Amino acid sequence: MIGETILTNARVVTRHEAFVGTVVLADGAIAAVDEGQSGLAAAEDLDGEILIPGLVELHTDNLERHFTPRPGVLWPSPLSAVMTHDAQIAGAGITTVLDAICVGTYRESPERRHILEASVETVRKARDEDLLRADHFIHLRCEVADPDVVGMFEPYQDDPLLRLVSVMDHTPGQRQWQDIEQFRRFYRSRRWSEEELDARVAGLVEDSERYADTHRRTIVARCRERGLPLASHDDTTEAHVAHAVEDGIAIAEFPTTREAAAAARGSGLRTILGAPNIVRGGSHSGNASALDLAEDGLVDALSSDYVPASLLHAAFLMAGKAGIAVPDAVACVTATTAEMAGFHDRGRIEAGARGDLVRIRMIDDLPVVRAVWRQGRKVL
Repeated sequence: MIGETILTNARVVTRHEAFVGTVVLADGAIAAVDEGQSGLAAAEDLDGEILIPGLVELHTDNLERHFTPRPGVLWPSPLSAVMTHDAQIAGAGITTVLDAICVGTYRESPERRHILEASVETVRKARDEDLLRADHFIHLRCEVADPDVVGMFEPYQDDPLLRLVSVMDHTPGQRQWQDIEQFRRFYRSRRWSEEELDARVAGLVEDSERYADTHRRTIVARCRERGLPLASHDDTTEAHVAHAVEDGIAIAEFPTTREAAAAARGSGLRTILGAPNIVRGGSHSGNASALDLAEDGLVDALSSDYVPASLLHAAFLMAGKAGIAVPDAVACVTATTAEMAGFHDRGRIEAGARGDLVRIRMIDDLPVVRAVWRQGRKVL
C-alpha cells in the first residue's frame, strides 16, 4: 500500500482548466483535487510549477533504437536495452507507453526479426520483476508488404500486452514515400549506390504488389475479431482514408497531407501527428507540417515517434504557437491518447484516476520535467 502524498501550490492542469491548487495521492490513485494551497505540514510545496497528468505515448520507436544502437549492431543484453529505454521514457514524463515494435523487416534490417521476440519477452520480464518506471505495453507495427508479416504477427495476436496494431506500407511511390526522390535521398545517406537503390525500389514495389492487400486484410480481420484498436499509417489521399474506414480502423497515424488529415477527421477517425514534426518546425521527409494541421484543428493526439522528449515539448509548443488552450494541448498527450488505447483509468487529474503525474518547470518555451509519479509512487 502506498501512503498519502500531498502536492500543493502547483499550477494544476485538469482536462478543462488550469488553477493553483492541491492534489492528494493515496493508495496509487488521485484521492482529491482542490483549488488553493494546503496548510498541512506534510504537504510538498511545488513552488507554483505546473502539474499535469502522466503522458500516454502510443507510438515510440525508441526501444528499437536501444536494441540496435548502430546499423547492423544488436545490443547483447535485451534487458539493458529495455531498462535504458524505460529510463528515457520516464525522464520525458511518459508514465504509460506503447512500445512500437516492427513486425516485418526491411531487406537491409534482418535483425528486426530477432528484435520482435526479444522486445516483447523482455518487456514482459521487466514488468513481472517490477523493474520499470513507466507502464509498458506493446504496439505492433505491421509492414503488410513483407512476405512473412502474418506469420510473425500470429504469435502475439492474443498477447495481453498488445494494445494497438498499425498497418503500414513503406513502399516507395506512395504514402510516406510518395515522392520516390525523397526516398532515394534518404537512403543515399547510407552510402548505397544508384544501382543498389534501383534494385531496392524494384524489390519493394514487387513485394507490395504481391502481398500488401492480402496481408492487410488478414491482419485487420484478426484484430477486429479480438477487439484490438487499429491504426492506419501515413495516409496520403482520401482513398487511403476511405480504405481505413472500410477496414473499421479508428486511428490515422501520421497523415502526410492536409487532404488526408481532413478526410480522417471528417470520417470520424482520430488523428495522431508526430511531435518531432512540431518541435523541428516540419516533417523530416517533406510531408505536411503538424503545427499547421494543429492550427487548422486537425490534430487529436501526438506521438513522440523517434524522440521521447519531443512529446511534452510539442504539446506546449501547440499551446504557444497554434493558439490551443493549455488543457486541450495537454490532453493531446494524456487524456485523448489514453482513450484511444482503451485506458479509462489515467490521463486526467481528477479524483479516482491513477496517480500518474508530472511536475514541470517552464524554461523559456521548454517544459522541463522535474518529477514523475506513477500510481502514486515517485519514479523520478
